[in-house]
Amino acid sequence: MTLVFHIAAIVAIISTVLVITQTNAVHALLYLVVSLLSIAVIFFVLGAHFVAALEVIIYAGAIMVLFIFVVMMLNINAQTAKEEEKLLKPAMWIGPGILSLILLGEFIYVLASGNNQMFRTQEITPKQVGLSLFNTYLLGVELAGMLLMAGIIGAYHLGKEKKKFVHRFLKGETE
Repeated sequence: MTLVFHIAAIVAIISTVLVITQTNAVHALLYLVVSLLSIAVIFFVLGAHFVAALEVIIYAGAIMVLFIFVVMMLNINAQTAKEEEKLLKPAMWIGPGILSLILLGEFIYVLASGNNQMFRTQEITPKQVGLSLFNTYLLGVELAGMLLMAGIIGAYHLGKEKKKFVHRFLKGETE
């Protein structure tokens, strides 16, 4: 299992570096999803199955929805749509696809290995998760919420159409 852990960690590091270095937002998003999935595999290997599921559902899913929401708010015109079609070529999916296939292979190996030692877990109730999130990790949860809200507000202001402002004394001359 340590080999699976190390491979998932290498995939996480590579995809995270590619998230930071990509100049295209769509490419960076794909590598971000791969990074989040590799972290989920790491959590699964360590025996935190619930956290792995939350990682996939909340982070990978919510990041995708948030990104789509931001793109929808950024008034896309016909020229931007043409540029986006150029970006969605199959060649763009090669890097994230290879890294995702490595993670899928690891996950299948872990499930098929038959090592039941890692599946002996203690039941954790939703109440315990809620108490942990809103007692021990309250500051982190609040900061993540504020960061997401700031991103949404920033995207709204970037996408909002700029109105041409004409001073009230100049209105009669320009009309």
